[in-house]
Amino acid sequence: MIQQRRGKGSPAFKSPGHRFFGNIHYKLPSETMGGKVLRFIHDPARDVLVAELLFPNGWKFHTLAAEGIAVGDILQVGTDAPALRGCVTRLGNVADGTPVFNVESHPGDGGKFSRASGTSAFKIGEDEDTGRVNLQLSSKKVLSLSPNCIATVGIASGGGRLEKPFMKAGTKYHKMHAMNRYWPDVRGRAMSAYDHPYGGRTGGKPTSVSHGAPPGRKAGHIGARRTGRNKGKSARASNSASAQGKS
Repeated sequence: MIQQRRGKGSPAFKSPGHRFFGNIHYKLPSETMGGKVLRFIHDPARDVLVAELLFPNGWKFHTLAAEGIAVGDILQVGTDAPALRGCVTRLGNVADGTPVFNVESHPGDGGKFSRASGTSAFKIGEDEDTGRVNLQLSSKKVLSLSPNCIATVGIASGGGRLEKPFMKAGTKYHKMHAMNRYWPDVRGRAMSAYDHPYGGRTGGKPTSVSHGAPPGRKAGHIGARRTGRNKGKSARASNSASAQGKS
């Protein structure tokens, strides 16, 4: 099975981590400083460009690049930095309606939200009683965060990459292989019986499996209490309500 071969760590499923740039998280200086954008780094592990900033004291800072910044721009980094495009600052310094990305969920965690290419979140206000910031994600979900959480002002670079189709399966394969993603995701019932428990014309074995099953059998509903359509009291109540409505 695929999970058996991936777990063994064969070259076909080995992660090319030696080509990845590494984790990108905030390491702010003790005081607000302006850094010059030296270059943009294309990391195979992500679709957002990585901007390399050089500060006057010789310290280099790597962060996710915002849409619209260029080599040679001066970006402010710090807790008191202005809320300008590409600058790294606190949510408390950002005005309402300003787009931000790479937002921390808790002060000091390095950034958790809106890190994908072309994404951003919007500050929609502050709670007067608690002082917490209300942030709306691209999924329309609203989060209540501390005003000391760090974020980058603007929209994450690399937006619009989904508008250009891959055209060929080989191009998609090399893209997924470079990022160590399993592709294509083949259905178990489309496989042969010796490749998957569900394979074969007979349908194979049930989709539910116990927690004590060997790794080669763990596929589908592992230790499920129930499967299929809900036929309990709530389902009967909804069915009777719909029947009364029709009558």
